[in-house]
Formats: sequence, C-alpha cells, structure tokens
Amino acid sequence: MRILCFGDSNTYGYDPRSYLGGRYGPENRWPELLGRITGWEVINQGMNGRQIPRNHSPQRLLDRYKPVDLFAVMLGTNDLLQGASAHQAAGRMEAFLKKMVPRCPLLLISPSPVQRGAWVPTDALVEESRRLAECWGLVAQGLNIPFADTRNWDLQLAFDGVHLTENGHHVFAARLGEFLKKMDFPS
Repeated sequence: MRILCFGDSNTYGYDPRSYLGGRYGPENRWPELLGRITGWEVINQGMNGRQIPRNHSPQRLLDRYKPVDLFAVMLGTNDLLQGASAHQAAGRMEAFLKKMVPRCPLLLISPSPVQRGAWVPTDALVEESRRLAECWGLVAQGLNIPFADTRNWDLQLAFDGVHLTENGHHVFAARLGEFLKKMDFPS
C-alpha cells in the first residue's frame, strides 16, 4: 500500500518553535508515524503555507510516485488564515478534488480546528475552522470519497494555535491508522 499525503505545514511537520521553517524529526511527523504504524509506504508531500490549489493538477506529483494507492489530502487552514471562508475553501477543494477523482483513490482529511494562539487572534477564525470540517464532509459526500473528520481526535496544538505538537502528530497518526484499518485497506 502506497499513500501520498498532500498537505500543508501540519503534514510537513513544521515545528513552530523554529524561526526558519524547521520541522520535527521523522519520528514525530504524522505521515512517517503512519507508515511505521501500518507498515505501508507513506510519502510526505507537505509544504509550509500550501493552500488548496486552484489552477493546478498534481498529475506530475502522481506520476513521480506512481503507483499511488491512496492520495490523502489535508488542506484548508492556510486558506482560512488568508481570509477565505469555510464555504469558499470548500468550493476550491471540490474543484481540486474533481480533477483527481478519475486518477486515483482519494481520502479527504479535515485539518484540526485552530484555537486561540499567536497566529489565531479571533474566535471568529476558530469557529470558521470548525465549519471547515462540516464543509469537507459535504464535499467528500458529493464526490463519494472517504472523509476523516479530525474534530474529535483531541489533537494538541502548539502555542500558535495552528500547528500540531509532537504529541499531536503521534495522536493524529494513531487515529488515522485506526480510520484506515476500518476502511479495510490491506496492511
């Protein structure tokens, strides 16, 4: 089983304690942890600051790593941080995923809702991030693809209110591994 994880800094493993875009070690990043838990090949294609692509097809990325058994997408937080509403982000996500549906199996993952912190100054942003998971669920339902809702996974966020702590990455990997096993992916 080969999973390609396409996401932002929380997939990349950004360490908010660093000032220059540093990241946690592979032993503390959820994609790598997921690979160890499941025994599958899990490719980390997270990138700091990534928003939902608008005029971009990741076909080259899929070609580089083919065969891809599952394309797991977790994006949306940066779109909200840049002023998009959950509804606007959902429109972008739906358009992006529609390009991907015929190419390979997909999994849509909601980012952990943000909380008040150094990067999250308002309760309105916190509420909009909670709405994002609802919107992602509707997008996944409309495209008939699996959806992992992380809202109740008790993921620990760092002081900035956005990024997973090392513990948060471990919990995320364990919960996603459980989710995937319920989907009957071969181990």
